[in-house]
Amino acid sequence: MFKSLRIALLAVCLPGAALAADPAFTPAQRLEIIRIMREALKADPSILRDAVNAMQAEDQDKEAEASRAAVAANRKSLFNTMTDPQAGNLAGDVTLVEFYDPRCPYCRRVLAGIADLISKDKKLRLVYKDIPVLGPDSTLETKAILAAQRQGAYLKMQEALMSDPGKPTEAGIRAIAAKLGLDANKLVADMNGDAVSTRIKENMALARAMKVTGTPTFVIGDTVIPGAVQVSELEDEIAEARKHKVN
Repeated sequence: MFKSLRIALLAVCLPGAALAADPAFTPAQRLEIIRIMREALKADPSILRDAVNAMQAEDQDKEAEASRAAVAANRKSLFNTMTDPQAGNLAGDVTLVEFYDPRCPYCRRVLAGIADLISKDKKLRLVYKDIPVLGPDSTLETKAILAAQRQGAYLKMQEALMSDPGKPTEAGIRAIAAKLGLDANKLVADMNGDAVSTRIKENMALARAMKVTGTPTFVIGDTVIPGAVQVSELEDEIAEARKHKVN
């Protein structure tokens, strides 16, 4: 049925595309499809709306199925990489994974909401996947945040950098490290070390495997949620994961 709707919609909107969509149609059959659909649309324009809605629903179903398959294929890397930065209840019954870029304005926008969520939900575990996709400044901040993890200050450095609207510099990061009581020399050395570089490469590879196209992107259970969503939407998905016991 969906194939017929697509062909019919193409026939009306892009007459030349219908034949390409299904070469089994002869030119005469294609013209007849166009005539029938145009007459039907004149009689009931809602047909076009219903066809578009059906096509969109089909596409959404396919995307959801692809996302579930990607989660299943990468479950261990998503949920059980013990070197990942974590927050909340590390033995929680539901895990929320966040792919984020520290320079992403949408990631910065949801930062406080996510912190509030893990503060209120005592059974929630949060796993961070740092992916610097926005250029050199993102890479510099990501390295600083991951290096701070090695001194037990991941969240403190994350908050400090993501609340700072200015352009990051090594000197500025050193100053923040000192303010946080960290060893700035060690931090910079770790920023340029293999462990941080490997973590970033692995996160980027996982993001590609998951077909993450923007930040933030969240994973809860077997559901992938792209974009700066409302915390209430995340709460709903967490409740569904608990209901179906999907960690």
